[in-house]
Amino acid sequence: MEAIIGLLLTIAVIFIALAILLSFVPLGLWISALAAGVKIGIFNLVGMRLRRVPPTKIVNPLIKAVKAGLNVGVNKLEAHYLAGGNVDRVINALIAAQRAEIPLTFERAAAIDLAGRNVLEAVQMSVNPKVIETPIVAAVAKDGIEVKAKARVTVRANIDRLVGGAGEETIIARVGEGIVTTVGSAESHKAVLENPDSISRTVLNKGLDAGTAFEILSIDIADVDVGRNIGAQLQTDQAEADKRIAQARAEERRAMAVAREQEMKAMVQEMRAKVVESEAEVPKAMAEALKQGKLGVMDYYNMRNIMADTQMRDSISKMGQKDDSIGKQDKSR
Repeated sequence: MEAIIGLLLTIAVIFIALAILLSFVPLGLWISALAAGVKIGIFNLVGMRLRRVPPTKIVNPLIKAVKAGLNVGVNKLEAHYLAGGNVDRVINALIAAQRAEIPLTFERAAAIDLAGRNVLEAVQMSVNPKVIETPIVAAVAKDGIEVKAKARVTVRANIDRLVGGAGEETIIARVGEGIVTTVGSAESHKAVLENPDSISRTVLNKGLDAGTAFEILSIDIADVDVGRNIGAQLQTDQAEADKRIAQARAEERRAMAVAREQEMKAMVQEMRAKVVESEAEVPKAMAEALKQGKLGVMDYYNMRNIMADTQMRDSISKMGQKDDSIGKQDKSR
């Protein structure tokens, strides 16, 4: 009985040891690689485990590369994975480039992948160009009419400029700038509407793909519309601004006139006060003259008669002015 228990324990220990060994040593993956004609040692797979590199991330892309006829070493794949790259995507891109007869080396593809670009998508775009649609770009012709245009840009990825080249945003910005420049140099918006292809020809000749990761194949104007009359609107705004300036200056002049009038009224009141003060001194002076004998009684009465006559004449003239004003009012009625 004890012998049977010992045998069972020995078998269990053996199975546990094999399970641990098989979990650490990818024996099945090694057999698959040998069956696919990929020569890779079992110790290499164990070394990947020790370097914390999943063997499947290396062996499966390596099998695809060998089957496609690519000459790629295990060390390059493992180094690319350790650098943070996507090994499977790089191998797929190399296979696609080989089928499309696009010259692309593993080092170049790895550099593109590590630069943060999708190398497989770039290869596919080299074979099948991509159409980028710009937003509506508004520009103003020389006659002041706004023109709104939308363009479709057909681009192809440039493998040699993928590392360090500008992206789609730069292409869209340059095309928009070219549209604004072309429309702005047109004498009339009608010329732009009659020949929208002039925009695409002018923009295409500017070499907008310089320094970008793409090669522009064509620029097609998808839509052209007439917008607002910007020139008339600017003239209206300028006229309104001039009107406000004139009103402000007129208000300033009116305020100055009112201030000057107030100042004149104050001066008149001051002069009247001085006249009243002087008139108040006249009786005292006359009394002093009579007292000292410098003014006779008859002279005094003559002066009073002259003053009374002057007051009468003033009253008669004021009555005449009042009658004239009443007559004018009656005529107006």
